[in-house]
Amino acid sequence: MKFKAIVFDLDGVICFTDEYHYRAWKVLADKLNTPFDRTINNRLRGVSRMASLEIILEKYTGPALTQEDKERFAAEKNDIYRESLKEMSPADLSDEVKNTLDLLRSRGLLLTIGSSSKNTPFILHQIGLDGYFDAISDGNNITHSKPDPEVFLKAAEFAHVDPADCLVVEDAVSGAEAGHRAGMKVACLGDASLNKAGDWNLSSFAELADIPELN
Repeated sequence: MKFKAIVFDLDGVICFTDEYHYRAWKVLADKLNTPFDRTINNRLRGVSRMASLEIILEKYTGPALTQEDKERFAAEKNDIYRESLKEMSPADLSDEVKNTLDLLRSRGLLLTIGSSSKNTPFILHQIGLDGYFDAISDGNNITHSKPDPEVFLKAAEFAHVDPADCLVVEDAVSGAEAGHRAGMKVACLGDASLNKAGDWNLSSFAELADIPELN
C-alpha cells in the first residue's frame, strides 16, 4: 500500500524546542516551589499545555489552586516560552529534514503537521516553513491531546485523505499511540523509536525516504 500523506509531529521531529520548554517550565516550577527536572520534563512530550501543568503539579504542596490560577500559570509559562522562541531561526531547521521533506513532496506525497502545540504557526514561521505544509492540525483546533487521536484525524480531514492512507512521524510514545488509535501506521524517531513504538523505528529523519510505501 502506498501512503498518500504524512503527518509530522513538530517538536522533536521537524525541529527541537525541548530546551525552550524546559527552561520556561523550570521558571514556573521554581516560582511554585515544586520539584521539576529533566525526567519530569520528558513526560511532557506530546502533551498539551494544561495536561503538562497537571503533571508538574503532582508534587505541589502549596495553597490550593483554582482552575483560574492554573490557566494563569499556564499562560505565564507560554509567555516565557514564546519570548524564547524568538531566538529560533531557519538555522534551527536542519538540511537533513528540509531535504527529506522536499524529496518526499517530489514523490507526490501530501505533507501535514499534527502537533499538540498551540505555538505551531509561530514556530513554523520562525524556522522558515510558514506556508510549506499542505495542512496543519495543532493545539489551536483540538480539544484532546495525545494519546487521543484527534490531532491526527483532523490532519487527515484537513488534507482530505483517509486516515488509513496516512503515515504518522512521531518521537513520543504517546504520539505513536495516538497515531495507531487514529488507524494510521507510525514511523518513530527518538524516544519512541528506542521504545519500538512504531511500525518503523528509525535512527534518522532521512530514513523516512527509504520506507517502501513512501516511494
